[in-house]
Amino acid sequence: MNYTDTIGYMAAFGTTISFLPQAVKTIRTKDTSGISLLMYTFFTLGTALWLTYGLLSSQYPVAVANFITFIFAATILGYKIRYK
Repeated sequence: MNYTDTIGYMAAFGTTISFLPQAVKTIRTKDTSGISLLMYTFFTLGTALWLTYGLLSSQYPVAVANFITFIFAATILGYKIRYK
């Protein structure tokens, strides 16, 4: 792994981990009143597209970050739809 990949993975970790508190809070409280359904729909779709891009272009820091972020975003989106 070169320094560029290291920076990529560090950036991926920082941005991806930022979704964990929201996902945990949403799962615990089932309160999604402060979350925009449209925003999370577009965000989850965008994350899936970034994941696809990362895989197709062999940019694994992008793929890994967006895979994890997609899981968190899809979970929050699912709760938003279910507990609307």
